[in-house]
Amino acid sequence: MSARLPAASPPRGPRLLLLALLLLLLGAAPGPRPGRAFYLPGLAPVNFCEEEKKTGECKAEIELFVNRLDSVESVLPYEYTAFDFCQASEGKRPSENLGQVLFGERIEPSPYKFMFNKVETCKLVCTKTYHTEKAEDKQKLDFLKKSMLLNYQHHWIVDNMPVTWCYDVEDGQRFCNPGFPIGCYITDKGHAKDACVINSEFHERDTFYIFNHVDIKIYYHVVETGSMGARLVAAKLEPKSFKHTHIDKPDCSGPPMDISNKASGEIKIAYTYSISFEEDKNIRWASRWDYILESMPHTHIQWFSIMNSLVIVLFLSGMVAMIMLRTLHKDIARYNQMDSTEDAQEEFGWKLVHGDIFRPPRKGMLLSVFLGSGTQILIMTFVTLFFACLGFLSPANRGALMTCAVVLWVLLGTPAGYVAARFYKSFGGEKWKTNVLLTSFLCPGAIEHPVRTNQIPRQIPEQSFYTKPLPGIIMGGILPFGCIFIQLFFILNSIWSHQMYYMFGFLFLVFIILVITCSEATILLCYFHLCAEDYHWQWRSFLTSGFTAVYFLIYAIHYFFSKLQITGTASTILYFGYTMIMVLIFFLFTGTIGFFACFWFVTKIYSVVKVD
Repeated sequence: MSARLPAASPPRGPRLLLLALLLLLLGAAPGPRPGRAFYLPGLAPVNFCEEEKKTGECKAEIELFVNRLDSVESVLPYEYTAFDFCQASEGKRPSENLGQVLFGERIEPSPYKFMFNKVETCKLVCTKTYHTEKAEDKQKLDFLKKSMLLNYQHHWIVDNMPVTWCYDVEDGQRFCNPGFPIGCYITDKGHAKDACVINSEFHERDTFYIFNHVDIKIYYHVVETGSMGARLVAAKLEPKSFKHTHIDKPDCSGPPMDISNKASGEIKIAYTYSISFEEDKNIRWASRWDYILESMPHTHIQWFSIMNSLVIVLFLSGMVAMIMLRTLHKDIARYNQMDSTEDAQEEFGWKLVHGDIFRPPRKGMLLSVFLGSGTQILIMTFVTLFFACLGFLSPANRGALMTCAVVLWVLLGTPAGYVAARFYKSFGGEKWKTNVLLTSFLCPGAIEHPVRTNQIPRQIPEQSFYTKPLPGIIMGGILPFGCIFIQLFFILNSIWSHQMYYMFGFLFLVFIILVITCSEATILLCYFHLCAEDYHWQWRSFLTSGFTAVYFLIYAIHYFFSKLQITGTASTILYFGYTMIMVLIFFLFTGTIGFFACFWFVTKIYSVVKVD
């Protein structure tokens, strides 16, 4: 198998990560909320009937579309046409929106076409013949073998719904996979790899077994209004392998279709299918995704994640409340009661640095650009998750999540430039005119500070280990990461293991908890440093909460080595390349939250004290 693989289409999940925050926090292919009883805009149900009516109320033909093939062992997906499978003789390719293109979806028409409620048994689709002596045929066959070795999966679509392969897993549960493998491999030592465990007849060593037959069952629900027909509520299949003895008239019996690594001469593979229909009165069209989602990881783990995060938030809230209501209140009252010069000379703590607290930081241009980009990501994430919670970004509306994120990203470029320009000017930047194009429709203004800045910087006293910048920054990222690491596991699964993610309610709640935790942790550490008379808070507040991204990176590395089966140099480089992009987005997002929280805190406390 030394032949080169055909060019791959753009990787799927990581494309979302380039622009959407929660992709990092987000991730991947979302799903609808179970049990929804209303239809989304633009997603009208399609009615089917045995004989097509001229009025157009229902259709008789059911079209099956094919999507790109992917694998949990490789980041590189491939278009259906990259393989030597049966191709559609004619058919219009569905138009793809921006989100689908960026997701890497490549939907094509297929030669599998059915008539509603018409049963077919072992129907021949096409036959592929390979001569191992011919270089072109050998390359196609080697590519097929390589794909089976890496466990590449088909993704078929019927009525805008994935065709699933449901099978039993551990603990008596049943998992419905929105895809099925091309085939499987028995190693030269007789070890059954991947899907080869489903059939005891797959036992020949150093042999590939291709799934060249599928048993498809389509479930439908008759519309209550009578003559309008029926609606499809589920499509399931079971992949099988047959070495058809009579290819012209296959009967789907006999031994499995094996392709030995040592095989030579002519090899013929006949692709067939059987289809049946079954009425299901218990599943309604609006709830037809439920059986897929219910096979996903259970919600009790999600609740554990939420409770874990809430405990951290309550702990931090108590600490911040104690500072705000007790320590700060006493400090402000004492400062405002000082009348004599002698009393003023006894000042200590954060009051002493009032003349330097708003001194422009070093690298003010870089910090202002970070804040602008972070604001863009923050608002985009909030709005995207909000609409996802309402169910408008369901998988039935393919590409909606990515399209929403990209459109918001573009529209929020102006607010991002506005924030960057305002803060850069407040930092005393002299090149703020370079931001004019980004802020041309808004008044940049200058942010008014509650206290004046001294001309001569105040000397910062010697700091203890705990009040030095680096230990505080490292400690500041631990608590926010503790709020999200369980949710992060499910998000990474949806991106890299191609599992469906649909619990946007949990994700939105974790997002809010993350914002609160970053804010409170940064305020807490900011107050401690101000009490130690260290007034360099701007970069430290950004890096304190932004350091959560470093823990995210460490977790992503651990996830790669402990959970994923990715092999190959190209896939490894792509994984860590996209991970670094995710980490950068997360760094800007969390760092911006910390800066704005600390900026509000500092402005608030210095605006309520009397300064001569």
